Amino acid sequence: MKSVQQLNIGILGGGQLGRMLIQNAINLNLTISALDPDKNAPCKHLVKKFTCGSLTDYDTVFDFGKDKDLITIEIENVNIEALKALEKLGKKVYPQPHIIEMIQDKGLQKMFYQRNNIPSPDFFLVENAKQISKYADYFPFFQKMRKGGYDGKGVVKLSNPHHLEKAFDVPSVLERLVDFDKELSVIVARSESGEIKCFPTVECEFNSEANLVEFLFSPASIKKSVEKDAIKIATTIAEKLEIVGLLAVELFLTKDGKVLVNEIAPRPHNSGHHTIEANITSQFEQHLRAILNLPLGDTAIIKAGVMVNLLGDFGHEGVAVYEGMDDVLKFSGVYIHLYGKEKTKPFRKMGHVTIVDEDLLKAKQKAKIVKNTLKVIA
Repeated sequence: MKSVQQLNIGILGGGQLGRMLIQNAINLNLTISALDPDKNAPCKHLVKKFTCGSLTDYDTVFDFGKDKDLITIEIENVNIEALKALEKLGKKVYPQPHIIEMIQDKGLQKMFYQRNNIPSPDFFLVENAKQISKYADYFPFFQKMRKGGYDGKGVVKLSNPHHLEKAFDVPSVLERLVDFDKELSVIVARSESGEIKCFPTVECEFNSEANLVEFLFSPASIKKSVEKDAIKIATTIAEKLEIVGLLAVELFLTKDGKVLVNEIAPRPHNSGHHTIEANITSQFEQHLRAILNLPLGDTAIIKAGVMVNLLGDFGHEGVAVYEGMDDVLKFSGVYIHLYGKEKTKPFRKMGHVTIVDEDLLKAKQKAKIVKNTLKVIA
């Protein structure tokens, strides 16, 4: 049997998540190769072998994976049939292809929650925009494309059944609007042997214009009962799926105290970036431990943390320049992570900053200064 250091490991996707995963893999002396369609992908110079090619093309994915012992992902939009064929060849593919396939389709996700009595907002499935009017009595909705949406793309709010000009004319989920108090996230890991560990629940604050997380707070300011419910839901999903790897579970906390699942992602996630500095084990190390069937790491919080996404400034497009870095690095507990992307554009994720402190309120105060000071311009 090969040791983990002798395994040939392939990652589908070479963006910032792959980059941070590889940074942790270097600490374990692992052999990593990556496939990405961008010839200048952020992980390009960190891997043993970089292949530029499509993640959704059968032959490209199969050819990339056929000499690997283990294949994992940093993005869900990958060719499932190629991964299933690699699995039949005896390659370990984690998370498992059938799980990625289910998560690629928001309709299948919703049916999975319904089938397993996992609390989630009420929904209807439609094949096209014309069918939406059938549900006029149930408005308002969020319409979510069943396939292809990410980072807020493929989602539109429909408030009035008589004004559907913004509606997508594709198979979609119509999700009833939830009167929520907070948006939460739990990252759970499950190893090949079935060991499960959750990271403490975090609270997400969104940029309404970009529909992306702007701030993340750890720990979340919630009651113990809510924390217990959130962890139980995340654990139940991981157990029902029998996933191997990391799973991010995005949640709504309603104004009457209920915890509902929004969506899930079978990989490292934006809501876990703070764990690099704020927790004993980072989400990236935990994912590697899970897929390599190593003991899962301690997820306890070391210090309170706030994560700020560094997005490309509005009105700036071109070669990225980072303005204000000297000013924010003067603060204690500020950690900048740049993703190695050469060019910026409005709202593009260019990096993140984690601020840690013994006091969450102080960390939040520093985070606001960081947000207003560190800019990504062209």
